[in-house]
Amino acid sequence: MAWVALGAWPDTLETMESELRRSLEVLAEQPDPVYFLSYEITQDKVVSVYGSFGAVGGWNESEQRGLDIDLRVGSPELDNTHELRRGGALPHQRVRMQAPVSDEEALRATLWRWTDHEYKQASERFTQVKTDVQVTVAAEDPTGDFSEHGAERATEEHVSLEVDRAAWEAKVRKYTAPFRASEHILSANALVWADAETRWYVNSEGSAIRTANTFYRISISASTRADDGMVLPRTEQFFALSPGNLPPDEEVMAAVHRMVAELDALRTAPLVEPYTGPAILSGRASGVFFHEILGHRLEGHRQKSVREGQTFRRMVGQSVLPETFSVYFDPTAQHIAGTDLVGSYRFDNEGVKARRVPVIEKGILTGFLMGRMPIEGFPKSNGHGRKNTGFRTVARQSNMFVDVSEGHSRSELKAMLLDAVEREGKPWGLLFDRIQGGFTVTGRMLPNSFNVTPTVVYRIHPDGSEEMVRGADLIGTPLTTFSRIVAAGNEPAVFNGTCGAESGLVPVATVSPAILVAQIEVQKKATSQGRLPILPPPGVAAIGAGR
Repeated sequence: MAWVALGAWPDTLETMESELRRSLEVLAEQPDPVYFLSYEITQDKVVSVYGSFGAVGGWNESEQRGLDIDLRVGSPELDNTHELRRGGALPHQRVRMQAPVSDEEALRATLWRWTDHEYKQASERFTQVKTDVQVTVAAEDPTGDFSEHGAERATEEHVSLEVDRAAWEAKVRKYTAPFRASEHILSANALVWADAETRWYVNSEGSAIRTANTFYRISISASTRADDGMVLPRTEQFFALSPGNLPPDEEVMAAVHRMVAELDALRTAPLVEPYTGPAILSGRASGVFFHEILGHRLEGHRQKSVREGQTFRRMVGQSVLPETFSVYFDPTAQHIAGTDLVGSYRFDNEGVKARRVPVIEKGILTGFLMGRMPIEGFPKSNGHGRKNTGFRTVARQSNMFVDVSEGHSRSELKAMLLDAVEREGKPWGLLFDRIQGGFTVTGRMLPNSFNVTPTVVYRIHPDGSEEMVRGADLIGTPLTTFSRIVAAGNEPAVFNGTCGAESGLVPVATVSPAILVAQIEVQKKATSQGRLPILPPPGVAAIGAGR
């Protein structure tokens, strides 16, 4: 069946623009006049079905609409969003503002109430900002707090979700049933999810934008536990911008059966000891690696805040990767080789049109991802001001492309790894085939480091044989690790996911080949001390000793 997202009333942009003009006229006469104002309403209609071990667990439908207001007093050179260098940072999460569904007068009242609230907050903070500037040393980066941008006008039609409840429930049962065949699987879940998102955006520069998108996702997760108590998870996710681009059941089931086999193997796999040495990261694994370790350090606001490590601030024009590597971000790209890229959009959350942004060319750092906060040398936005509803906008990643001019086959990368193992006298190298996620520290208060979480790792022995191992966390510091990248594969892979940072969860993608790193470091993974289940699972007469 076709199910249409609700709330498509025709005069939303006109109502928002009218109330914005009225607010500006009044607030321009206040002691701290408003110089910029924007309203953004985001509507999400979400449908999902979930289940476990061959049964449907539930069906959900929800609709919500959130309002975000960016109100600035002062001037683009100094306004209420300026960082307080002696006090706390500007809160990124806002008071949750709900917008009415379909009533024009209710919408006007909501905009009036929250604009008044935001003005009072902005005026009070601007007083703190002016005091802070007077009693602190001159800022390292003298640029202002906001960059101007011309008006953008665009309107898209509302979108529909294509949902067949019976078919979705059948998929959930089918995807999770095979996990029942293994007595060692502790959890097995599947989620089929869809979101129809409509955004209305207006600002005092004359922009009026309505965009509409759909997102679809299949998520399958399962876990087992080793005899020493270590919990071992595996997750597979499939993203698409339309239902027709989700994978066929045959592809999903192949991934499910691979998960079952890998979890059974992981449960008895040997534990990795702390290690430094050469390693290969598969394309999907390197996608997470580049997103966490490189991408976040290319977000523009991190080069300006006194709380940030500013890894690359003074490195524009310098080499940060091998000269065979180039990196760019392109939110206008929706597909590659038949796979949708969920980091795509047409306008960012500050009313700026999306565009391709080169950041590293032939190994040389050339730029940053920019929202409308300028930084030294980069005074304008390049369409990467992003956020989730209820958060303040900062520069964020979109679709990252890691492009290499000299790619190698998998067998060639493996041969290069074995050469390094022999040359360095190592007992083995490592292959990171799957990485579930991770985190990176970019601030100054802690060491600038990263920790990513592999789920499928192999030792590659000098004779070329591969042995699955478990319990390794990939750790390190960014500049050292980048300097150890020596080669790349010739088959790019796509990592789609969601990224959480100061401005909430946003969809992102990375397209990257496998890479060979001359030296990586792994540490032991944190582990649970819980015992294995005492009871055997249903249908199993007995479980081996040690439970």
